[in-house]
Amino acid sequence: MKLLWRFASLLLLAALGLHAGAALAQSYPSRPIRIVVPYPAGGSIDTTARLISPKMADALNQAVLVENRPGGGARIGEDAVAKAAPDGYTMLIDTASLAISPALYRKLPFDAAKDFIPVTRLVATTLILAVNPKLPAASIRELIALAKSSPGGLNHGHTGLGTSLHMAMALLKLSTGIDFLGIPYKGDGLVSNALIAGEVDVAIVTLPSSLTLIKAGRMRALGVSSASRSALLPDVPTIAEAGVTGYEYGAWQGLYLPAKTPRDIVELIQREAVKALNMPDVRDRILALGLEPVGSTQEEADARYKADLAKFARIVREARIPLQD
Repeated sequence: MKLLWRFASLLLLAALGLHAGAALAQSYPSRPIRIVVPYPAGGSIDTTARLISPKMADALNQAVLVENRPGGGARIGEDAVAKAAPDGYTMLIDTASLAISPALYRKLPFDAAKDFIPVTRLVATTLILAVNPKLPAASIRELIALAKSSPGGLNHGHTGLGTSLHMAMALLKLSTGIDFLGIPYKGDGLVSNALIAGEVDVAIVTLPSSLTLIKAGRMRALGVSSASRSALLPDVPTIAEAGVTGYEYGAWQGLYLPAKTPRDIVELIQREAVKALNMPDVRDRILALGLEPVGSTQEEADARYKADLAKFARIVREARIPLQD
């Protein structure tokens, strides 16, 4: 009898929980929504947030506010969202950093695999393998040969241990067996400046920070990191095409909600974010920044996020990147 009563109680609690979740979803949104950007204002991810937030606000009939919470390599803002109430009023826009951190840090204040729901991939960013024009390497094959002829003799710029630019280069090193001395900078624009100034020989840079410099001949693009060529640089081959078989590294920005957010709210936010992304003025602005609008389904975003968690864990392990505290 006690077992029967306990079972009935559990069923009742589950039903009440479902009812509460449904009621929350039906009344949503009833107050302003926050989009947390775990980086300073002014960067490309901040721009994406500020492009879609007013469109979402119009559709949801509520203010959608962008809140910059930088620090800790994005972990401060990420942790704030991980610990926020799962009610749809706190969202996160983040880069691949969220999938990289579990592999790179010994301990995080949140569980990256369990504390977030990937809602949609908003935009993709093509990365460019580029060299200083004075370097005697006009192709990736020539760069590999040059690097192998003087191991450790070339250096590369990146934006810090575990960032996308650093991880993309780590994957290139693993894929080719070459090595470069890494020099960190505090932003992708500074990496591009260091490359054209000759402070570094090689770098993987973002398309937005390098497109004008490439077209002006101030840096030489050898390959793009994506699986297909960029429409903005159609004559530049993919790194895989250029001889590094199987190489593909896609940088992206995604929208996330805290785990346990009701499914109806997740679906609503996904729909409205994708609609905002596809509005002509937003789309044109994103393309002008050298970014590619994506607007994936929630299932596609979840699959990509899980795949990247595994991919970055492998890169950190095989490249022997030291774990951070």
